[in-house]
Amino acid sequence: MTTRTEFLSRIRTEVGKTPGLFSARTAPRPSDPRAVSETIKRELAERWPQALERFQLEFERVAGVFHRAASIAVVPQVVAGIARENEVRRLVAWDAPELGADLLDALTARGLEPFAMPPGDLADATERAELRRRVADAELGLTGVDLAIAETGTLVLRSGAGRPRSTSLLPACHIAVFDRTALIETLGQAGVFLELWNRGELEGRIGAVTSFITGPSRTADIELTLTRGVHGPKEVHAIFVDQAIRG
Repeated sequence: MTTRTEFLSRIRTEVGKTPGLFSARTAPRPSDPRAVSETIKRELAERWPQALERFQLEFERVAGVFHRAASIAVVPQVVAGIARENEVRRLVAWDAPELGADLLDALTARGLEPFAMPPGDLADATERAELRRRVADAELGLTGVDLAIAETGTLVLRSGAGRPRSTSLLPACHIAVFDRTALIETLGQAGVFLELWNRGELEGRIGAVTSFITGPSRTADIELTLTRGVHGPKEVHAIFVDQAIRG
């Protein structure tokens, strides 16, 4: 039988095999997160190509699949290609205003069976049950992105009306669409936006959950056997749109 000391020693040994990508440190809490966030965005307006290159590198390092589209109009074509590769058709998407565009007709024209999340809560219990069934049966989940962290290849998604977390968690394949406005460089910068959101300084009703998604879902047992897709999608795709999604 493995003792507690042996168990913890083995964990330390395995963790020590992979050095950290950057040093961990405590970030100061900004007194004016809006001003700091505006400075971050203003500086990234000049160097976003470098941030995108880093994001792609780190995203692919954690088994994400990166795509690039010239405009939001090209996204259905990319999504259809992903669906064909996986031999699936059923797709659930964020509500059009939350996604940044209404893509359902274009997706349908390409042979998919898309369904958009409702813009608000459903009062009828039967409708809620049907919605849960449709999301659970979906094979693809299409969402937007609130932040894309270059340092770690992480997608950050806030839950809310028309953008429930189930869209990115239940389908076996998650597809996230974003443009340069979502790009940031570091986890420290992400903390600034978390502070901004926590203070309620953005318009719109946002839910209680903020998800940090770094590649497909992974679970390892005590023997360190890695399995994908146990607690989330087996595949995560990111589609970067060159032209601003919201004009």
